[in-house]
Amino acid sequence: METEKLYYADPFQKEFTATVLSCEESKKGFLVTLDRTAFYPEGGGQGADHGTLNGLAVTDVHEKEGVIFHNVEGNVEIGETVTGVIDWERRFDHMQQHSGEHILSGILCTDYHCDNVGFHMGADTVTIDYNTEITWEQCLAAEAKANAVIFGDIPCEISFPSRQALESLDYRSKKELTGQVRIVAFPGADCCACCGTHVLRAGQVGLVKILSCQKFRQGVRLEILCGQRAFRYLSLCFDQTKAIGQRLSVKPTDTLKAVERLEKDLADTKFRMAALESIAWEAKAKEHTGEENVLLIEPPMSGDSVRRLADAVAHQTTGLTAVFAGEGSRWAYSLLRSDGQDISTFIKEMNAALHGRGGGRNGFAQGSAETTKEEIQKFFKA
Repeated sequence: METEKLYYADPFQKEFTATVLSCEESKKGFLVTLDRTAFYPEGGGQGADHGTLNGLAVTDVHEKEGVIFHNVEGNVEIGETVTGVIDWERRFDHMQQHSGEHILSGILCTDYHCDNVGFHMGADTVTIDYNTEITWEQCLAAEAKANAVIFGDIPCEISFPSRQALESLDYRSKKELTGQVRIVAFPGADCCACCGTHVLRAGQVGLVKILSCQKFRQGVRLEILCGQRAFRYLSLCFDQTKAIGQRLSVKPTDTLKAVERLEKDLADTKFRMAALESIAWEAKAKEHTGEENVLLIEPPMSGDSVRRLADAVAHQTTGLTAVFAGEGSRWAYSLLRSDGQDISTFIKEMNAALHGRGGGRNGFAQGSAETTKEEIQKFFKA
């Protein structure tokens, strides 16, 4: 006997009573069937409802040939009347994501002549796949239209049309359907075959926000958030932007310009620092004029600075110049032979001895090592 699906009659029903038809032990606890249920089973890209059955946790729900199976953490008696309670926060979140996806997909598919070929409701974000390339500007235009529909608070219309009526209906579907087809429509935005739970009115979605649009196979993959998820995400973004603005002494809406100014100042500072380093490196290099092999151990500096110091010293010497910059057990290194002879064998031995990573060619090598100052000195002395 097929299970009566209360979630279709009233998707906002949070609690119900039902009779236990079967209860069998399984790997995940007990597998329970009821004569009726408000628990939505996993399907159509939407996750299963969670909640409790007589106080016992319901951790998963799935459907097979019209019968809905509940994974319950404990045993219930066959024939017993039980009370089911839906995890409403999870259910409503799923309805917001699913309805928001419908509205956005309906607009995208109409405006850009594409098909929605994939939909997944993850724990954090929702992903949607389309079989046509869509630009970011087009995404933003569709997002604006979708939110206008949501703010207009149009009703969600659900129907089970006859086969004859279905043939004349313009609706979206990812695959060829047989049997009774359930149509979910947001008039003016979308009409789609769907088995999921949805809000009663578009306004209950709250808002839709597109996070990204990436090329995927022959089309694109969108990452979106709806409702409470979008609110939490945008609130977090605002809090961070506000904090950045306070650090930079600007309003949250002016942080981009402030960061751009900061980037320019940083670039100018790096340029001036590189110029001063070049003067310092030339002076240090002259201290080693005519020497054959030179080992320098310096305070922490960038990899580029290490390389430029090694290059300056190598121009004043006749053998191998090795520069290690760092402290504790973390070091960046650059090695250079003034005659350009191969040092690959030497570098392999050094990396093995000093727990290093890196390499090079034509008498030059650079990388990093996890060792101590004493070990570096010991290796080069040997």
